[in-house]
Amino acid sequence: MVDLSIVIVNWNIKEFLRRCLESIYRQTTEIAFEVLVVDNASGDGSAQMVQRVFPQAKLVENEENIGFARACNKGLRRARGRYIVLLNPDTWLPNDALGQMVAFLDEHPNIGVIGPQIVDMDGILDPRCARRYPSLCGELFEKLRLGGRFPRSRLFGGYLMTYWDHKDSREVCTLSGACIMIRREVVEDVGLLDEDFFMYGEDVEYCYRVRQAGWRVFFYAQPTVVHLGAQSSQLIADQMGIEALRSMYLFFLKTRGPRYATAYRILILELSIAKQVGFLVGSLVCRSAEARNSYRRKVQLHKSIVEWAWMTS
Repeated sequence: MVDLSIVIVNWNIKEFLRRCLESIYRQTTEIAFEVLVVDNASGDGSAQMVQRVFPQAKLVENEENIGFARACNKGLRRARGRYIVLLNPDTWLPNDALGQMVAFLDEHPNIGVIGPQIVDMDGILDPRCARRYPSLCGELFEKLRLGGRFPRSRLFGGYLMTYWDHKDSREVCTLSGACIMIRREVVEDVGLLDEDFFMYGEDVEYCYRVRQAGWRVFFYAQPTVVHLGAQSSQLIADQMGIEALRSMYLFFLKTRGPRYATAYRILILELSIAKQVGFLVGSLVCRSAEARNSYRRKVQLHKSIVEWAWMTS
């Protein structure tokens, strides 16, 4: 039987996907695994590269970009492993991280979902690999960047738990969808990812449902996965920024109810109006043409955010 099914959703980052697959086949040697690449209608030859260089991988080609959650579910339905890992294509494995995670789940049958340490290419930890559930206060502090300014504060750094060095394993609320391993019994019990989420937020919502069903969500500190982060979404950064807000609104709507979600929308509306005014003033007083263009782009971005927040209901 296959120990692990590795599901990778890709969109237009062929070279990152190649590096990811190379690291999987090079580093994952102690377990039986299969790789399922779900390509969201990439235009850069990603699918052709997989067919040519990694014929042992199973390729699912979508005719359009159907989003992350729907594409993951296509892979989940085809997965045969005792465990399934959702892995971003802009990650790579510097060690046998996936084998370590399989061994850990074998030893802890009451844990339903685990995630590893996730670091950037310089080895700096991404605290989103293990964090609390979002909240209005947490979102306010993040938008004002207070968590980054006061990382040791349990108040301002509470959402990402930046006061914790992430060097010990522990039970957490939610993990990062960049690399998340799920026990097959959890999928059978909880179901697939929520396809109302196009991109972002589906990992948080899934961990929420897993915990609601009585399974444990666990951060396993020993294995490390390198994640460059948001390589696909950088191609349409402004659009994905609004998508992230929509996903957070949807998460609050599903888990906290319409009043809480409305409060979040109002918070984003007020913050974006304030930022729009600030950037507009900046564009008028700055002397550099480059800085002025940057300010104007930010004004347009927050104009779009204000329109989204005002129209959403």
